[in-house]
Amino acid sequence: MIVCSSINSFKLENLDQITQWITFVIHQENRELGEINYIFCDDSYLLDINIKELKHNTLTDIISFDYSVGDVISGDIYISTERVEENARDLMNYFKDELNRVIVHGVLHYCGYKDNSDEENKVMRSKEDYYLSLRTF
Repeated sequence: MIVCSSINSFKLENLDQITQWITFVIHQENRELGEINYIFCDDSYLLDINIKELKHNTLTDIISFDYSVGDVISGDIYISTERVEENARDLMNYFKDELNRVIVHGVLHYCGYKDNSDEENKVMRSKEDYYLSLRTF
């Protein structure tokens, strides 16, 4: 099950299509869907989590807490819509496209992909691009 909620005023469009797409990604990665909670928030909310939970005093677009067991993917994914919007502007990208990249990025972490090194980042970006190219919405 995929659940989406907002701490700010953000409303996710195309929820059914995004749920189907993320479920497809999980199955393509030979995993099963458990429960994924997407929580949309603002920069200050996510910064507070980053400081308290991860001891990082930096803004970020996503923080994920992985509760997966074996091949069953579960977790909480916090996304700052403010940060996604700013990143989209900086990258001259559409907000919707940048948001979808961040949405799939969190799930790919749960599937075992990392982004701590240049090589891992390259693989992660390649996977993101691949799955973004398969969207039908």
